[in-house]
Formats: sequence, C-alpha cells, structure tokens
Amino acid sequence: MYNANMPQKSELPSTAKLVKSTMFAAIAAVALLVTVVMPAEYGIDPTGVGNALGLKKMGEIKVSLAQEAAKDEQAAGGSVSEQPVTKAVVVAVPEPLPAEPAADVRTDEMRVTLAPNEGTEIKVVMAKGKKVEYKWSTNGGRANFDVHGDSKELNIKYYGYSKGSGQKSEGVLVAAFDGNHGWFWRNRTSETITVTIKTSGEYIDIINRT
Repeated sequence: MYNANMPQKSELPSTAKLVKSTMFAAIAAVALLVTVVMPAEYGIDPTGVGNALGLKKMGEIKVSLAQEAAKDEQAAGGSVSEQPVTKAVVVAVPEPLPAEPAADVRTDEMRVTLAPNEGTEIKVVMAKGKKVEYKWSTNGGRANFDVHGDSKELNIKYYGYSKGSGQKSEGVLVAAFDGNHGWFWRNRTSETITVTIKTSGEYIDIINRT
C-alpha cells in the first residue's frame, strides 16, 4: 500500500529556506513590537513610527490611567469598593386647605320659677341650619312644654317643633329659619316649680320671655 500524494524530496523546502523564513518572521515580529505594540501599549517609541501613527499618545494615556488606578487602589487599602449612589426623592406635599373658621359655640344654664298656671319661655337666637343641644328638667312637678320658633323679619309668628308634658326633656334643635327658637313651659300643677335648662350650640343670644 502506498500514498500517491507523498511529496518528492526535491519539493520539500531546504533547511536554509526554513531558517530564512523563521528569521524573517522573527524580524517582522520584532518590527511590529517596536513600531506598533510598544508605542500603543506602553508609550515607548524608539523608532518614531508610533508617534507618526498616533500610537504613542494612545500608549501614554493607557499608562497614565493604569498609574492612577494603582494609586487609587493603594489609597483604598488595596481594594476599591463602589459606594452606593443615594438618589434624592422629592415628595410634593400639598399645601393644606384653609381651615374654615370654627363656629362660635356658647353654653348657658338658666332657671325659671313658675307659680301654678304661670308660663314663660326661653329662646335662643339662631341662623337657619344652626343647632343647639338642650336638656331641661323640673324640680319635681310636671310642666306642659311647647318647642317652637318665630321671626319678625320673616313674618313668622309660630313654627312648631314639638310639644307635650313632662318633668324633663332633651334633644337637638335645628333652626328652620333665621330667628328665635326655644321652649315655652306652663305649670299646670298646684305647687310652684323650678325649670332648669342647659343649652350648648351655635346661637347668638339667649333670652327669657316671661
């Protein structure tokens, strides 16, 4: 068995050619090292070719950056740690709405003494929609009561809220209009009684009409 593709001995390169080729390759490598690699990587340009091609400047920049990095690493104790970046968060805080002025709330306590069959009333002066909390009681006897309102300006002589008979009562009175709103009592017993009323609310004045 034989190989028909085997080259003839005469076709093989001689030792001298191999040596020349090797030397040429070595010279070319040295030339590239001196003219390209050294200027581009280290800023060293013994032939001046690297400067002409702009490679020397590139190498000088690389060397300078490497030196600065080494100094920074040494100053940080041999290691460079990345510091977290803190981002400022701006929160828009809406301006508070102007507060409505607080309503003037007043509190009063009044007493009236009623002889048998005698009547009287106590009223508060309020604007429409305003409220007054009330609580009244007698010292023992029952009294007829009538909760109502009136207004001279609106030509309202009588506006009824509630009526009845008892020794005490409490609740909230909401003004149906601008005017006077309150309570009328009449003593239907045979003894003198005292009625005590406590009020608290958004009224302007309190008056006793005997």
